Amino acid sequence: MADRVNIEDVPVDETWARLGADAGSVLVDVRTRAEWTFVGTPDLGTLNKRVLTVEWQTFPDNRVDPDFVEKLSSQLEGAGVSKDAELFFVCRSGARSRSAAIAMAGAGYTRCRNVADGFEGPLDPTQKRGQVAGWKAAGLPWRQG
Repeated sequence: MADRVNIEDVPVDETWARLGADAGSVLVDVRTRAEWTFVGTPDLGTLNKRVLTVEWQTFPDNRVDPDFVEKLSSQLEGAGVSKDAELFFVCRSGARSRSAAIAMAGAGYTRCRNVADGFEGPLDPTQKRGQVAGWKAAGLPWRQG
C-alpha cells in the first residue's frame, strides 16, 4: 500500500497557512501522550481549531496501535470531518506522521499530508531538537502540557 500512496510533505509554515485558509482542514498529532505532556502540542487556538491527538505508537513499548485507523476515523466522524478534508499529520520529526497519513489514505481519506520536519525537527549539533526545523523552530504557536 505504501508504494501506491503519494503523501505530500508540507513545510510547517505552509501547513499553518493552509490550516488557516481552509476551515475544514485538520491537524492530527500522532505522537505519544508522554510527548504531548512533556514536549508540548501545537496550539491552533488563534485559528479557532483544536488539534486531534491519537497515538500512532503506544508508549512505552513503541508498537503501532492496531486500532489507530479506527480511533482516528471515529474522532474525525464525530467532529463532522469528511473523507475529502485536508488532514495534516504531525509527529516529532516526520516519520510516524508519514506512516499514519499512509494508513488513513488507505482508509479512504483522500487528502492526507505529512508535516515536514514535524513538531521538533531533527537533532541539532548538540543533539537537541526544536532548534533546527519543525513547528517549534518556526516559532508557530504551541503550548506545554
